[in-house]
Amino acid sequence: MQTAVVDVPDPRLDALSAMQRPRKTTHAKVTYADVGGLQFDPGQHGLPGPLVNHLEQMDGLVLVLQAFEDPAVPHPAGSIDPQRDLVTMEAEFLLHDMMAVERSLGRLREDWQKRGPQERPEIDRRIAIFERLAAVLGEETPLRTLEISPEEQGLLSGYGLLTTKRILVVSNIAEEGTAPDLGPLSEGIRSLVLQGKLEMEIAQLPADEAQIFLQEYGISEPGLDRVIQESFQLLGLISFFTVSDPEVRAWMIPKGGTALQAADTIHTDMARGFIRAEVIAWDDLVALGGLPQARTAGKLRLEGKEYLVADGEVIYIRFNI
Repeated sequence: MQTAVVDVPDPRLDALSAMQRPRKTTHAKVTYADVGGLQFDPGQHGLPGPLVNHLEQMDGLVLVLQAFEDPAVPHPAGSIDPQRDLVTMEAEFLLHDMMAVERSLGRLREDWQKRGPQERPEIDRRIAIFERLAAVLGEETPLRTLEISPEEQGLLSGYGLLTTKRILVVSNIAEEGTAPDLGPLSEGIRSLVLQGKLEMEIAQLPADEAQIFLQEYGISEPGLDRVIQESFQLLGLISFFTVSDPEVRAWMIPKGGTALQAADTIHTDMARGFIRAEVIAWDDLVALGGLPQARTAGKLRLEGKEYLVADGEVIYIRFNI
């Protein structure tokens, strides 16, 4: 398995860095793991164990579909049909989860028989959760569409259920090819189209030449940047920024995260001694020219622990320990 850690492109961070001129600029990161070298015959023998072991560790999945004809790159199924490939993979994930949930229910029911009256209520609670999952999967519905409480998410995190994971579908088309019809996409699936071979050739050019070719082919931004940004959004994350002379930095928290969570993301001491968060939109800070000017203009808002951080805000944490 090959892994790569990549920067999340963000023009807002670039603008803040140009304003502040810090010694260091740090982007948010996404880690990709490319699982290769595994022979897999969809629809025949189920997902191989090594592949499942890798997939279970991922927060989200990128599924690349071949949507071009090339004798040098034959499709394992003998024909090109991206919609078929997507449906097949979803079916494999559903089957895997059905079997995992049924096994878990069997173990829980056996455990219930062995336990005393005081321990059985907790087992009953777990059985009820897995019975709900089994009912959803029985309708051939992915678990990512189900409302699961944070407590239930914690309980299920160790079971490696694949249909809980969000998926980015990347259709790899020929140069000047058309986007394939993937049919209706279920909740939690995003898609984009790339001219993979062309993008690879452009990526090997010097930056100034690459930009000329991108414009010539009507590509608004490099495919790699699009995949990274889509992956970031797929996981339900937002960015907030910290700005200082030593470093301008982008941080990640889940959408709906609080100021206290933002403080904890920066450093646990900030969360422990949290007093207030000073907050300003990134573009307001750039327009004003910096923190001193923002304070003079009265543009910094004071927010408490439960404040819901918005994407693109600059945050200064006041804390005392």
